[in-house]
Amino acid sequence: MDPKLKKTKDSSSNSANSPDSTHSSFLFPDEVLERVLSLLHSHKDRSSVSLVCKDWYNAERWTRTKLFIGNCYSVSPEIVARRFPRIKSVTLKGKPRFSDFNLVPQYWGADVHSWLVMFAKVYPFLEELRLKRMTLSDESLKFLATSFPGFKALSLLSCDGFSTDGLKAIATHCKNLTELDIQENGIDDFGGGWLSCFSENCSSLEVLNFASLSSDVSFDALEKLVRRCKSLRILKVNKSISLDQLQQLLVQAPQLIELGTGSFQQELTPRQYEDLETAFSNCKNLQTLSGLWEATSLHLPVLYAACASLTFLNLSYATLRSDELAKLVAHSPNLRRLWVLDTVEDKGLETVGSSCPLLEELRVYPADPFELDLHHGVTEAGFLAVSHGCRKLHYVLYFCRQMTNAAVATIVQNCPDFTHFRLCIMNPGEPDYLTNEPMDEAFGAVVKTCTNLQRLAVSGLLTDLTFEYIGRYAKNLETLSVAFAGSSDRGMQCVLQGCPKLRKLEIRDSPFGNAALLSGVEKYETMRSLWMSACNVTMSACRLLAKDMPRLNVEVMRDEGSDDRQADKVYVYRSVAGPRRDAPPFVLTL
Repeated sequence: MDPKLKKTKDSSSNSANSPDSTHSSFLFPDEVLERVLSLLHSHKDRSSVSLVCKDWYNAERWTRTKLFIGNCYSVSPEIVARRFPRIKSVTLKGKPRFSDFNLVPQYWGADVHSWLVMFAKVYPFLEELRLKRMTLSDESLKFLATSFPGFKALSLLSCDGFSTDGLKAIATHCKNLTELDIQENGIDDFGGGWLSCFSENCSSLEVLNFASLSSDVSFDALEKLVRRCKSLRILKVNKSISLDQLQQLLVQAPQLIELGTGSFQQELTPRQYEDLETAFSNCKNLQTLSGLWEATSLHLPVLYAACASLTFLNLSYATLRSDELAKLVAHSPNLRRLWVLDTVEDKGLETVGSSCPLLEELRVYPADPFELDLHHGVTEAGFLAVSHGCRKLHYVLYFCRQMTNAAVATIVQNCPDFTHFRLCIMNPGEPDYLTNEPMDEAFGAVVKTCTNLQRLAVSGLLTDLTFEYIGRYAKNLETLSVAFAGSSDRGMQCVLQGCPKLRKLEIRDSPFGNAALLSGVEKYETMRSLWMSACNVTMSACRLLAKDMPRLNVEVMRDEGSDDRQADKVYVYRSVAGPRRDAPPFVLTL
């Protein structure tokens, strides 16, 4: 046992035996307490444990090795370093989610470098860093690569500011790397030479994902790397990898459990086709399949032998038709997760309903969100078909152009265990297309029926009644996303007063104003964040909120040429670090 921890425990035990102690019922032998904490892996559970008493707080502090920070400005690197001395793995999130829709101005912040400098001082044993919506430069990646001798895992999701030169530094200096996961980043791609920077002795990789990069890579370097890494479990390549190259990689790594393919647009000789089919059939453990750029019915049959074990099929980059999807899912009876483009249409989703009884998650993305032709895409019919056949469904993200109240009510009756329900009717303010009524009763049915609902995204023509339903029934709701919806401030008042577990509230292009903003004064300190953009909020209301709640950061982003009295974008979040020190001129912290 660590002497610092033992000293803490001994001193706490002495104080607990004093007449002033009120926590004697929580004392355990050191070994028992350590064993209990070692079984807790959830950051939420560990945070709760730390609040039990001073003993448990100190024990949790010394035994925590993994850290999750949902907002990089909610705390400072210095505070983190003082609290937790033994962190080996950090997950750090930066910009608000609406940055994915270009609503957060460029150069807003969330730069990781100050965090890395502090980590180098207090956590030289850091092994894992997972960043989401953070900004990092090539210099930061070089600093990371050279400051932590035992560094093993880097995951970058929706980050920006760096280039493939930074990846070269990671490949060159991180000799024990087990994971390099680059997903959907705003990266300057200067070519695939970075893959050649891995040492010829590098054999430790278990995860390699560069699917979102655009340039050609050195296939010779990639193949040698895959051959050396016998423990490689996840490989996701970009679309520059051809089918015959993919076959060569699969021969070297039949143990893969997750595969992201390259482009499927290549003419194959009969021998190449047979070899590729054999390579897929030898992947006995494959559970996740993605990529499939430009896939067509000509080549899809090579996948069939590997589909039986699939639990996740990500077709969000494959513009498949309904008949092509039908053949794939017919060979995939164990699917739990399915992501598709709306090119599969309702007929394709009908085959999902009849072929995938174990399905738990469905995401349907628009192939072209600006296409106005209503004769393409998916409707309520496809959603209904899935709900009839997939009764275990509990997560849905569904982009469509039309929906009805009756359809949604039937869907949630069929699948009452939804925890995530994100219905995106792409035409703003679209009513029930059969009755021309608002979509209030649809979302009312969702929150009344799905009592375990944690995340909800609403859309379509909505009045305050939708938000009254949410406030009254959505008692486990944690995240609510609203766009182009609502009638008045009363709707948002109902949500803020009625959802006890609400943590994130995201609102854009809606009529909510000052009264809605100020109705959350009692709520915001228990939430992670509030985002409001293109609403009717004024600077005076934001200043009043900041004055009444000094422990909140109230940030206003002004659009060029806007009314000085208007608060165009408002971001409110709790912080123990005070106002951030790196706010650019266009961000006013009140």
